[in-house]
Amino acid sequence: GIRSGDKLRMAQGVLRRNLPGTKNEDVYAWPDEPFEEMESTLSVQQYIQQLIRKDYKDVDGLLEPPDGCDEGVWKYEHIRQFCMQLNSLAVMLQEKCSPSGCTQMTATEQWIFLCAAHKAPKECPAIDYTRHTLDGAASLLNSNKYFPSRVSIREASLQKLSSVCRRVYRIFSHAYYHHRGLYDEFEDSTFLCKRFSVFVMKYNLMSRDNLIVAIEHPLMAK
Repeated sequence: GIRSGDKLRMAQGVLRRNLPGTKNEDVYAWPDEPFEEMESTLSVQQYIQQLIRKDYKDVDGLLEPPDGCDEGVWKYEHIRQFCMQLNSLAVMLQEKCSPSGCTQMTATEQWIFLCAAHKAPKECPAIDYTRHTLDGAASLLNSNKYFPSRVSIREASLQKLSSVCRRVYRIFSHAYYHHRGLYDEFEDSTFLCKRFSVFVMKYNLMSRDNLIVAIEHPLMAK
């Protein structure tokens, strides 16, 4: 059955929910909602996902916070969204990136990354590093200790976002340098690496020298 709150929204003309039985072409087929009218504690996440559905290629527009949005929450919610979407790249990598073929997490011959998911950081096959890194990021971002609220975030917790960004970026760089066809297919359909790269430069979350995937954008010019 339909809940009473949903019935009220339907009576008002707009129900922003994919009900059971919704056809694929009708998924998310509702009008955009202005940020200032969003009342949920997840409004920043909803707003970001609304922008992505509208035009995922508009990287600058996607990274422009709406008036009244807390900057810390804005950064946190973007990183949550990056990690959620990176799970799709991880699934794609499973078909090509085997533990025997990619025994280390590398990006070019110059970069070998150690996995921080162990008591002492150590080398992991690239696909295991990818899984461990996304699992670790999810655990941190969902931690009640560091991120108990989705509407305000402590400065000490925000300082942890930079290390999350550095680690998850390595998934992009490995795919780019070692599984380029797969990377191109994913990036063409999401612009995720471009959005991520511009995001970390805009908010000074990573050094430009560590961004080794070629991206065309004024912020990425050396």
